[in-house]
Amino acid sequence: MKTQDIVKLIESVKNLDIKSYSRLKDEIEKRDSIKFVSYLLNNDNNEKTCPYCKSRHLYKWGVRNDLQRYKCKNCTKTFNILTGTPLANLHKKGRWLTYAQCIIEGLSIRKAASKCGVHRNTSFRWRHRFLQNSGYIKPDKLSGIVEVNELIFARSEKGNKKLKRKPRKKGYKSVKHIPIKNRVFTLFCRDRGKNTFDGILNKFSADNLKSDLSLITKDTLLCSHNKAVYLKYTKENSVRHGILNISKGESVKKDVVHIKNVLVYQLDLQMWMVRFRGVATKYLHNYLSWYREMDEFDFKITSETVLLRAMRPERYNTNHFR
Repeated sequence: MKTQDIVKLIESVKNLDIKSYSRLKDEIEKRDSIKFVSYLLNNDNNEKTCPYCKSRHLYKWGVRNDLQRYKCKNCTKTFNILTGTPLANLHKKGRWLTYAQCIIEGLSIRKAASKCGVHRNTSFRWRHRFLQNSGYIKPDKLSGIVEVNELIFARSEKGNKKLKRKPRKKGYKSVKHIPIKNRVFTLFCRDRGKNTFDGILNKFSADNLKSDLSLITKDTLLCSHNKAVYLKYTKENSVRHGILNISKGESVKKDVVHIKNVLVYQLDLQMWMVRFRGVATKYLHNYLSWYREMDEFDFKITSETVLLRAMRPERYNTNHFR
């Protein structure tokens, strides 16, 4: 834009009425948000690779929608920093950081939509795009003293137009009232360094535990209550086992063996999830990962971090930001 045009623009701003000035101000703030998000994405310091062939031989290929495009020398395809990520093809880029803050605050779909000025369906789509890859950000291993416990959720078909079961009244009085076929078992493992692993089990059995607990090291002391599943798993896999007889009121053994940390984590998770008034089972893994991510950063995570982790979770772990 030429200097003369800028001067004319400034002069015309002086003659605006209050309503027009307010509209102009809102448009400038909106544009600033888009520019900032684009700057944040474009200035990713990690080495860029082609999302199609994983080649690192790239060169710049123009700018579109404020995002730098690249062309791969190997496969000749063009792309930008968002290609192949959950955020690809999402609109209203200037509101992403505001929505990331809604993720941090744990707002409902409608509250987040109201805060960002988008439709509730857009808010729902953004939530699960932002959380899509969070399930992959889990600890590589758990060592030392590891506490393990299962948590049962009622199977939910919330949002489905057709139910695969007979309709029932909302909720159950307790876990004991949930029919076995409607139970969803989730496993939680937490070491004393506050590293947490969670997973949804197809069936609560020793064989399923073997695949989910493959990340514990050989010198690990696994603490659990005395359910037959844990006893069978530790015996078959030669894992040191600290057993608690909860039915007899045994909560701590030898001042070391207990599962208080994982129980507190599960209780906090359940209290945190109350705000959503029921979670569909097909999205349960997203909510487990959501809370684990917040706990990983002690709920002090920034909106920029949430945005970058949604884009490239494998590159932005906790150590990257601390």
